[in-house]
Amino acid sequence: MPSSPDHATDERPTLGESVPPLREWASTYLIGIFMGSADAVPGVSGGTIALIVGIYERLITAITAVTPRAVLGFLKALTPLGGGISVRRAEAIFDDVDGWFLLILLTGILTAVVIVTRIVTVLNESAPVVLYGFFFGLIAASAVVLLRAISIRTVGAGVAAVAGFLLAFLMSGQAEELFGGGLPLVFVAGTVAVSAMILPGLSGSLILVILGQHARLSETLSTFVDGLAGLVTGGSVDAITGLGTIVVTFIAGGLVGLFTISRAVRYALNRNREVTLAFLVALVVGALRAPVATVRAEVGFTPEVAITFLGLSFVGAFVVLALDYYAADFEIEEI
Repeated sequence: MPSSPDHATDERPTLGESVPPLREWASTYLIGIFMGSADAVPGVSGGTIALIVGIYERLITAITAVTPRAVLGFLKALTPLGGGISVRRAEAIFDDVDGWFLLILLTGILTAVVIVTRIVTVLNESAPVVLYGFFFGLIAASAVVLLRAISIRTVGAGVAAVAGFLLAFLMSGQAEELFGGGLPLVFVAGTVAVSAMILPGLSGSLILVILGQHARLSETLSTFVDGLAGLVTGGSVDAITGLGTIVVTFIAGGLVGLFTISRAVRYALNRNREVTLAFLVALVVGALRAPVATVRAEVGFTPEVAITFLGLSFVGAFVVLALDYYAADFEIEEI
């Protein structure tokens, strides 16, 4: 058991001494790249990648250790508040939450998200049928894999499955009308999407697709990153102010989700696993409407469009089934 930050002693390693070696740093960063790439597309989960490479338990332990109390304690230790500045106390808290692991992993995830969202933005503008056909395959194969891993044996699980399916199916393409398409919807998207990212089999990007925010947020992030780079060459701050508001709102929603909804989902899994899993898996099935509805609205289905859409669907399905093959030991009931 790690010692309490409030009782840290001088025997604890300093922040510099606790830095992992370069090989571990590079390995964790590369895992973050894979997780971020998975989380940036619907139907593939970063949580599944974490299971495949064997860090899932460590990741969940670290995330649940990052509580508001730990964060406040860390900040207070670095300010004159709470008895004065104590780097040693801050180091203890940082080590207790596995801070270097989370920091390096998050850096890799963000790197991949920035790269993948740029690709998504380009494809959404130039080849939406290719993009959403690929997404459909990812989601469909994920649904098959997850449905194979659960069983619905009670009335409660059946009701939960129907509710999850209807929620995802009806929300697909309708979220902007329900929430107005402004910052409240972005906040909700961040809250739910970040919570889903840590669950194997359930992609945070899938939630964004259901809410109709995946393409919008991908474009916003890409443009925002370009704006930040432009500041170095004398660009205007005004050009990124509005975009920054959207990005910050999404991040704020994600932080709220990390401390609330993700814990609520894990509580529900512990309380009634069959019902909770039935609801979550049904969300994936209901989300199959979203890519089809998007292509129908933006392009329309002609025979040529349908062939391209189905062809890319097979490619997306292959990606998920390949991941499932390598995650053969993954049992969803053990989450």
